Amino acid sequence: MGRFGSRGKGPSKRQLRVGEMVRHALTLLLQRGEIRDPLLETTVISISEVAMSPDLRIATAYISPLGVKDGQPVIKALASHAKFIRGRLARSLSQMKHQPDIRFQIDTSFDNYATIDQILQSPKVQRDLEASDDIDTDGEGEA
Repeated sequence: MGRFGSRGKGPSKRQLRVGEMVRHALTLLLQRGEIRDPLLETTVISISEVAMSPDLRIATAYISPLGVKDGQPVIKALASHAKFIRGRLARSLSQMKHQPDIRFQIDTSFDNYATIDQILQSPKVQRDLEASDDIDTDGEGEA
């Protein structure tokens, strides 16, 4: 199951809008250093996306701890402060009927992009791309 469920459809406009509001509020909370945890105070955390459940009661924040090889301790630290974070976000998200439960996951999309880039830069693929360019220039004008 992907980030948005198994229906194959993406998130609604409302889910996207609320997710961005939660992401912004969560980013500000982390920037201000309101969470008293030695690991979180010394780690720079990037929040790439917040995916909302269809009923807007669960917010899954996809994070990338920068400069840390293993992000699981950061996830555990954030999860242990989830109630505090939810309470602090309530101020910024007061227009919402229900405050969402916050869940944290490592964002692996950057790793996926790096792997794809590495594959595209490999000599074998470069050779195939050059061969493809030769065929395109030789075949111009023919139908």
